[in-house]
Amino acid sequence: MPDTDVRLARTPISALPGADVLWRVRRLLGWALGLCLAYSVLGGAGTSRCPGGFTGDGGYLDASGRPTDVAPECVTVTLEPAGFAYAVIAIVVFVTITRVVRHSVDQADAIRRLDRAVVGIVAFVIIWLAVTHASFASISLDAWDGTEPFFLEGTHFGTIVVDVSPMQG
Repeated sequence: MPDTDVRLARTPISALPGADVLWRVRRLLGWALGLCLAYSVLGGAGTSRCPGGFTGDGGYLDASGRPTDVAPECVTVTLEPAGFAYAVIAIVVFVTITRVVRHSVDQADAIRRLDRAVVGIVAFVIIWLAVTHASFASISLDAWDGTEPFFLEGTHFGTIVVDVSPMQG
C-alpha cells in the first residue's frame, strides 16, 4: 500500500505556456464575483421603531401613551451593501493582475501573488461585514421619542438609509 503522505505529480492542465497562471486568474475572478454576491446577501440589515401605537377605537397614541389625532412618526434604519466594498474588490483584482503581468519573475511568483489576492479579498469582506454590522448594531433607536428629527450619532460604516414616516394603520 502506498504511503498517503506521498503526493503524486500533477499532470499539466494544458500544453499552453502559463496555463496554471490563467487558471489562478480565473480562480481569483471566481472568488471576487462569489464574494460580491455573498456581500450583497449578507451586507444588509434593518431596524425600526414606532414610539406610540393605536387605541381601541382606531385612534393613535403618542410615545407617552396619551391619545392623539396625529399618527406618530416611525423611524426605519436600513444598512445596505456599500459600493465601497465592491470598489475595493475590483481594485484588488485589477491591481493584482497588473502586478502579475508587470512584476512577476516566474510562474510561481505569479501564482503566489494571485493566491494572496484571494486571501486578501476574503479577509477584507469578512472584516468589512463585521465592522459594518457592529457599527449598525450600535445605532440606538430607544432614545428617539417620535417628535423630534432623528439624527444618526457617532461614526457609522456602510451605507445607512434613514426613513422617518407616519405610522401606518
